[in-house]
Amino acid sequence: MQHRREGLEQLTREAFVASGALAQAAEAFRARSGQTEMAAAVARTIEQGGALVVEAGTGVGKTFSYLVPALLSGERVLLSTATKTLQDQLFGRDLPRLAQALGLPVRMALLKGRGSYLCLHRLELARQDASLPDRTALRTLAKIEQWAQGTRTGDLAEMPGLDERSPVLPLVTSTRENCLGSQCPKFRQCHVNAARREALAADVVVINHHLFFADLAVRESGMAELLPTVRVVIFDEAHQLNETGVQFLGHQLGTGQVLDFARDVLAAGLQFARGLADWQQLAAGVERAARDLRLVVGGGHFSTRLRWSGDAPEGVDPHEWGEALGALAGALEQAGEGLAAVKEVGPDFVRLHERALALAQRVRAFAREAQPGSVRWADAATNLRLVESPLDIAEAVQQKLLKTGEERDEAERQRAWVFTSATLGDDARLSWFTEPCGLAEAQVLRVASPFDYPSQAALYIPRQIPAPKDPGHSAAVAALAQRAAGRIRGRTMVLTTTLRALRAIGEQLQARFQGSGELEVLVQGQGTKRRLIERFREGADHGRPGCILVASASFWEGVDVPGEALQLVIIDKLPFPPPGDPLVEARSQRLESQGRNPFNDYFVPEAAVALKQGAGRLIRRETDQGVLVVCDTRLVQMGYGRRLLAALPPMRRLQDEAQFEEALASLAPSEGGW
Repeated sequence: MQHRREGLEQLTREAFVASGALAQAAEAFRARSGQTEMAAAVARTIEQGGALVVEAGTGVGKTFSYLVPALLSGERVLLSTATKTLQDQLFGRDLPRLAQALGLPVRMALLKGRGSYLCLHRLELARQDASLPDRTALRTLAKIEQWAQGTRTGDLAEMPGLDERSPVLPLVTSTRENCLGSQCPKFRQCHVNAARREALAADVVVINHHLFFADLAVRESGMAELLPTVRVVIFDEAHQLNETGVQFLGHQLGTGQVLDFARDVLAAGLQFARGLADWQQLAAGVERAARDLRLVVGGGHFSTRLRWSGDAPEGVDPHEWGEALGALAGALEQAGEGLAAVKEVGPDFVRLHERALALAQRVRAFAREAQPGSVRWADAATNLRLVESPLDIAEAVQQKLLKTGEERDEAERQRAWVFTSATLGDDARLSWFTEPCGLAEAQVLRVASPFDYPSQAALYIPRQIPAPKDPGHSAAVAALAQRAAGRIRGRTMVLTTTLRALRAIGEQLQARFQGSGELEVLVQGQGTKRRLIERFREGADHGRPGCILVASASFWEGVDVPGEALQLVIIDKLPFPPPGDPLVEARSQRLESQGRNPFNDYFVPEAAVALKQGAGRLIRRETDQGVLVVCDTRLVQMGYGRRLLAALPPMRRLQDEAQFEEALASLAPSEGGW
């Protein structure tokens, strides 16, 4: 890749003019001033070094804004995205298209976490595994074996029809804990190592935030080798950076991990060292201790995240908890002794022995007090997960990435860091993002959306709807969704703030439309996210009914349904962080200790960003039309409502039900456009 840093901003601006390279490459390209200004700011940052934070409203075209100057710079570039889907889109579509348009010979590589790649050694072990759950699992394994013969990359996302929730996947992929490294009999054919070799030789490497922080936390070979050779690092969908980072920069232990270890001990012992130890007993001891620890926590908790500020998680007997932790550590250490005796049999046992000791050490660590400045909790879902994490990633970003100390060398001062997303805060400094990410000194740019929101979209806040705490609130939201979606023949997305509301609204709508042939109600959890979105996009095509999609959590962002397939977004209530969540509580307490107001400085900005994300599902193109309904009267009754309204795109306001009905009538298929 040739170096073209001379006049990079000028080169970048030329690419975005109406007769430039982009216009010739993409038929739908239109020169937009916001897109060009963002691209110019990225170009300046690449030339000068430093950190740039850009909030680019929906429709700006931020992907091209950072890719064009990055490619024209001739520098080695690391691109990190929030999801594997966006990774695949960048690598498979956007990057090749742009490189061709700009006439640049760019070597590109895609790098994902271990769990995305087929492990040939574990595939071989899975063939001998007698514990496969059912015939469906056996059929899936057979399909993977067949696919393995022809794949070049081993990236399981390329395998058609593979369910990402399949119980077979953990059996045919590796983790950092169970990978045998250079001792693996399949090391030379390893897909993970091949992907890493490609990345080290590439000009542009596309990764995801999970991989970035997982590697940063353990200093495994990936980023430790790659990052020092890269001068430009770009984080897209950067609003997820802090929450992703805290997952990896702390400590975790899950009973699922322990059960996987017990299964691996049993499988390897019976296959390679039968009779050399009582593998059934060792594995059963570990498994029993893990299940006993889960049972001590019990069920019936209002929240799955249990506070843990003392000797045990909230509501758990400290004596029973201490005994269960001790028993688990003991069972792991006993398994470790059995494995130590057969290490010479093969590399599987060396790695299993290391895993046993590492897991036991982690259990013992959770029996001691938490580290200062961190928060600890127990996640009491199906499997029990123990977590200790920092409150944010500010210190890690300052020390490990920006390296702001005196030891910072010239190469680190010259490195360019770009962070971008459609939603990064609700104030001029974007402090919702920059504060927890340690980027208070970064340059900040806000680029408004080019969409004409007053003519394309309307906002309706129903005044008569019950208050969010009222037991009848979800039923009223479902009734409104039922009436409105009926008017426009589906094309409606209902976004909820809790799983309880998701179930209540989904069940009520399904009960109303089941078997009627009028509308199909899609509910999160009843199928994969990809399948639900695909069906929703199809709408009433091919003689099928239109759709209502009821969803929560991950559907608030990253869902792109342009055109008439989505014209009504209903949000059940303001998305404030759950006050009983241990991480939320710890962050609030820290703000209080600093003399700040947690509600104004944390809860309201969090709600503003989440509300903006949810509202962003509605208008995705210049030609889209739609209505946003927020079923929470606090938006107009409380003082903070003005701040939340200001965070939303400038849609026109519908004052009453009559105006709402009129807007729906203009969206109805028989009535034509707005």
